[in-house]
Amino acid sequence: MDSTAPLIDPFQRAISYLRVSVTDRCDFRCVYCMAENMTFLPKKELLTLEELDRMCSTFVRLGVEKLRITGGEPLVRRDIMTFFRGMTRHLEAGTLKELTLTTNGSQLKRFAGELYDAGVRRVNVSLDTLDEKKFADITRWGRLPQVLEGIDAAQAAGLRVKINAVALKGFNEDELFDLQAWCADRDMDLTFIEVMPMGDLGNEDRLDQYWSLKDLRARLGERFTLVDLAERSGGPARYVRLEETGQKIGFITPLTHNFCESCNRVRLTCTGELYMCLGQEDMADLRAPLRASSDDALLEDAIRAAILRKPKGHDFDYSRQSVAGQVSRHMSHTGG
Repeated sequence: MDSTAPLIDPFQRAISYLRVSVTDRCDFRCVYCMAENMTFLPKKELLTLEELDRMCSTFVRLGVEKLRITGGEPLVRRDIMTFFRGMTRHLEAGTLKELTLTTNGSQLKRFAGELYDAGVRRVNVSLDTLDEKKFADITRWGRLPQVLEGIDAAQAAGLRVKINAVALKGFNEDELFDLQAWCADRDMDLTFIEVMPMGDLGNEDRLDQYWSLKDLRARLGERFTLVDLAERSGGPARYVRLEETGQKIGFITPLTHNFCESCNRVRLTCTGELYMCLGQEDMADLRAPLRASSDDALLEDAIRAAILRKPKGHDFDYSRQSVAGQVSRHMSHTGG
């Protein structure tokens, strides 16, 4: 097979976006993402930093133009900046158009400058509340001031920050306008995410926390003029602009919106499993071919075979009010 042929799935979608979880570990234990006493993977199962570089470089060679690094918390992985600096060469060559990450912000103060130097220009920071006590409650181990200092450092380093907030009924409903105003003041875009039915977290069933973004959007509409934006990042977000502030607000509704038609992404876990769809259990083991040979041909073949199994769409549905369509793995495993 032509080794330079781009990755095209069965529905003629070019796969140009790879999300890579570089660790399953995190320094927080957010209640909707992890159990408090998580059992983490043994080290030998994880891809080494060199293997991650080789894996991502292969995807870039096959046409992936955007890499988003996730976790767990990507910045708690030891020596992770080695990996970011390794990816800089693809940015400089022009084959990789964007290198970015999603973080809880706890380590940004330490790494913001190095990330910028490596070619990162945007970061997504997950932040659900500006209330210190509530933040400590929902993250279990997190401290809000540390995150706010990280966001300051990121902006000072020249990184564009976007805030991702999970919409949780009875938790941050009353902070909707506080979050929006805080982001507007700091020139940060804001995306709301509907809570997803993932993982057995041993705590409350997720259905009672479900806050429909339709309702959230309607509340914003009572105070602002919402203008729908046509832009799609190839991802699940729909965007509006608030006329009064010029702010861009995104809505990610995995359950009420089927955004699969234009899906251009796949996800790689820290153990080398490739998930062709976040909402499906089907995955391909890429670690075995990676470790089987120092020649990348086997790995390329495995990637191509996996992409040919990418489904048209996923199967989340709260309306059934049952566990059907609920995915059993933790969010921290696939990378938020």
